Amino acid sequence: MVSEYSNKTSILIIYTGGTIGMVQRPESGTLAPVKFDQILNEVPELNKFNYNLQTVIFNPALDSSNMNPSVWIKIALTIKKNYNKFDGFVILHGTDTMAYTASALSYMFENLDKPIILTGSQLPIGTIRTDGKENLITSVEIAAAKEGGKSKVPEVCIYFDFKLYRGNRTVKRDSEQFSAFHSVNYPALAVAGVDIRFNSEFIYHPENKGILKVNTRFDDNVVIIKMFPGINEKVFKAILEIPGLRGMVLETFGSGNVPTVQWLTGCIKKAIKRGIVILNITQCEGGRVIMGQYETSLELLNAGVVSGKDMTSEAAITKLMFLLGQGLSNNEIKLYLNKSLRGEISE
Repeated sequence: MVSEYSNKTSILIIYTGGTIGMVQRPESGTLAPVKFDQILNEVPELNKFNYNLQTVIFNPALDSSNMNPSVWIKIALTIKKNYNKFDGFVILHGTDTMAYTASALSYMFENLDKPIILTGSQLPIGTIRTDGKENLITSVEIAAAKEGGKSKVPEVCIYFDFKLYRGNRTVKRDSEQFSAFHSVNYPALAVAGVDIRFNSEFIYHPENKGILKVNTRFDDNVVIIKMFPGINEKVFKAILEIPGLRGMVLETFGSGNVPTVQWLTGCIKKAIKRGIVILNITQCEGGRVIMGQYETSLELLNAGVVSGKDMTSEAAITKLMFLLGQGLSNNEIKLYLNKSLRGEISE
């Protein structure tokens, strides 16, 4: 017997939690999760699509502040299990850590040829002025979009406020505006207006497509340190001497600069000799690290610090965790950190 859905585009919606699926408790005013059926009831427009829409619901729903690698793995394995049954995937996710999850998933999926679209909302979907309805509806439409029988956007993306971004190029920039996300160093992949206009030349298409591989190992023995004027030697040294520490993302000034004080470069050199991998990214919203451009970054280069070029903080830390989990040598990790795996770096 042929299924009624056999000729329809099939989209799997994975609900992990987030503001989009919350309601305000009258007694306290706080937001709490609701059942997923209530979310779908708020978006009857989805029924107008001639798609086979199925859902997977994470129970309990997760506030995205509690996101961690074990949940990334759960999401990835859910997609892997259903990969051959669906044409695209939409993940409903809280906004606070959405860019981290999108970045992590981008590394986990090798040879991806279907869309994985993360979205959510700034206001709960049951409120009158919610942004959640449009975000969900258009995410589903983008996940279903094809050209010549192939998905238009075969990569991990974030869709929010009428724009589609590469997931590992995106950061959350605002906690109050509907335009919560942006991508400074890479153009939007699509813009939704009367039509959805895809910027095809910027969409990621790997040269060598093979069988889908899902890599689910991470090492979370890492830290991010943001440089600031007056950073304390004892504190910095103590962090680098944490037992088991394997990697650090160093958020530096401008194009990759740090103070030219002997103790700082000394601590970094000792840490690298002990096998700690250090990745240099800029604190700036836009631009990139150019190590050696100034004397203040030349010493980092000579010490063996790796340039993160124009990676976001979210892309950098998840990439470091991912590579440290793959059983690679430090030299191999440094090589892969310095090159683009899934379009996270401009080359």
